[in-house]
Amino acid sequence: MAIFSVYVVNKAGGLIYQYDNYVPRAEAEKTFSYPLDLVLKIHDEKVVVSFGQRDGIRVGHALLSINGLDVNGKFTADGKEIIEYLKNSTNYPLSIRFGRARLSSNEKLMLASMFHSLFAIGSQLSPEVGSTGIEMLETDMFKLHCFQTLTGIKFIVLADPRQSGIDALLRKIYEIYSDFALKNPFYSLEMPIRCELFDQNLKGALEIADKAGNFGPGS
Repeated sequence: MAIFSVYVVNKAGGLIYQYDNYVPRAEAEKTFSYPLDLVLKIHDEKVVVSFGQRDGIRVGHALLSINGLDVNGKFTADGKEIIEYLKNSTNYPLSIRFGRARLSSNEKLMLASMFHSLFAIGSQLSPEVGSTGIEMLETDMFKLHCFQTLTGIKFIVLADPRQSGIDALLRKIYEIYSDFALKNPFYSLEMPIRCELFDQNLKGALEIADKAGNFGPGS
């Protein structure tokens, strides 16, 4: 998927909606003999590398699978606790895949709060008169796009750097929000969005944007 995540942040910096479209991808795979020459730790219910970066394995990478079995947080798919499993010499050799895992709930809340603050600071520091704040942050792995409404609601999309049409997508999400959240008599402003029609229409808009994405050089 070229569009990774969608977040809606209220004017106080609270995360009121999130849709995770990101599928973790393996970035490194290596077969290890005992003892494991990496230092691992538990971080936000994930097993991550804290020391021993090499061979494409980076600090912060999470364990995605062991011997082909997917990892679910601190456990393997068959229920074994990963840290204890890796301490047992009889389990080796082991083939382990590493990559960036999904953000945890705490990390998503932190992202919303931090970006809300950065947005406010950016609008104050900008040399442009009447600056509305940060509209895009770019890295080599993703772009963060933001659209803020007049009432202070922020719509944030994390997408592949080569994905085009995000500005139009943000405005489409705002339209969906207006039609299926604001017009819902059971929805309270600034509160978490829990509306099936909003979910359905948002996913439909993301699918259309994904299919129309431009992945050519320089896009």
